[in-house]
Amino acid sequence: MSDATKLAVRRFLDAVEARDVDAVVASFSPDATYQNVPYEVHAGHDAIRTLFANILNRSSKVQWDILSEAYVPGRAHLERVDRFWIDGNEYSVPCHGVAHVDDDAGVITKFLDYLDLGLWREKVRSALAPK
Repeated sequence: MSDATKLAVRRFLDAVEARDVDAVVASFSPDATYQNVPYEVHAGHDAIRTLFANILNRSSKVQWDILSEAYVPGRAHLERVDRFWIDGNEYSVPCHGVAHVDDDAGVITKFLDYLDLGLWREKVRSALAPK
């Protein structure tokens, strides 16, 4: 296991659960990418900020339950259930995330999240609709 990889991923997970968009962005390198596979790639801090701000700012609570995790230097695999509370309702989706980490810089350079985004969108469509 790589302690540097695990620490970088933990910073990201803690930032997500704290709903701290600035800390989420800071856990990525400036040229990092984040992708909900197979959908579009979000490249760079601004795109990652927009992606996470949308859901984190609408949620009153976020909890990502790690079901299993595996680490090697520079890479982490996380089987998760992502849980979000929006307007008093809980929404969850199973995910498998693969984080690529620059261990020297302590930041994520690429994050691939495998999930059924269609199911997720179906679940939260009404909750995320503009009010």
